[in-house]
Amino acid sequence: MSRLQSGACLLLTLLACALTWQVQGWRMGRQMAEQAEQHGREWQAQAESAAAQLVAERLQRQGLAQRLELSEQQHYQELLDGQQTQARLRDRLATADLRLSVLVERDAAGCAGVPAAAGTGSLDHDPVRARLDPAHARRIVAITDDGDRGLIALRACQAYVRALAQ
Repeated sequence: MSRLQSGACLLLTLLACALTWQVQGWRMGRQMAEQAEQHGREWQAQAESAAAQLVAERLQRQGLAQRLELSEQQHYQELLDGQQTQARLRDRLATADLRLSVLVERDAAGCAGVPAAAGTGSLDHDPVRARLDPAHARRIVAITDDGDRGLIALRACQAYVRALAQ
């Protein structure tokens, strides 16, 4: 082989290597671009998933807040109604429009017995009742008022816990 042929062969080899190098570079660039695009799509999908989860949680919190607010309004209305009922009862007791009484046994000591002589009165088969002193009646009403408020508060707490557990 001559020098010219050797030089041409060397030149062709170098040219083939350079061309192969360039083609490989293009191919690797395209693969890296595809990988970057795929990676970007994965990141986008993860971001959309996280955003959807956040929206769902926010909607769930808003629904819970609305249910709790409705429950709170309901229990507050119950409390107001109970207080108004108790206030009316106290007013009726104060004006002697209403008297509280308790049942008394007919055989109890200190109670008047049945009269010996039959009179022209009416037959009374109702239980005997003793009227309470107005001060004692007010104390009893105050105790029941506290109890009613406690029961309403207990129902409100139970509803709150049930709402949180859902």
